[in-house]
Amino acid sequence: MEDGTANARDFRLFIAISLPEQVKDEIEKTQRELREALPGNFIRWTKREQFHLTLKFLGNVAETCVADLSNTLRAACLNFNALRLRAEGIGFFPDLRFPRVVWVGVHDSKNVLALLQNAIEAAVKSFTSEVSEKEFTGHVTLGRIPRIRRAEAEALKKVALGMSERFFGEWVADKVELIRSELSSSGSQYTTLANFPLPNKQ
Repeated sequence: MEDGTANARDFRLFIAISLPEQVKDEIEKTQRELREALPGNFIRWTKREQFHLTLKFLGNVAETCVADLSNTLRAACLNFNALRLRAEGIGFFPDLRFPRVVWVGVHDSKNVLALLQNAIEAAVKSFTSEVSEKEFTGHVTLGRIPRIRRAEAEALKKVALGMSERFFGEWVADKVELIRSELSSSGSQYTTLANFPLPNKQ
């Protein structure tokens, strides 16, 4: 359902936590460093306005279901306090030998982020046909790698190992967002449709 094919009454949706501007600043700095250090253009870099912590990709959801989906998400989020999150370290999916995604890790000291993601996953099950993640890894996508040669992979590995413990910032996340993604010739355009508070600030 990520191919963008949807009828006029479908919204392409995902659920996410936004990043503060100072964290985005640090991620952009690292992107620039990677661009300068790596040969070629084998990484398709994520734009600043697309930096976010995805909790669940829903794919195409009927517009008529958005209100019910929002009510379900709001109820699920009421069970959680605000999260103190840290953006830290560079990682890869599936791994550094055959990288397809470059990311910045996001986690919290109390391990509540994974519990929140699991609760959201369960709450929205009836609204999506997207497969559940086997194991959630909090991350912000830095870039995607459609294809890579061995020399490029080695160069990426060398640079990335020096950034494995890099710190990008810390913040309190007090809401979850339902976001619409619209595909265009200039890339995906994001619009927040609803916010869901994490009620008890830490």
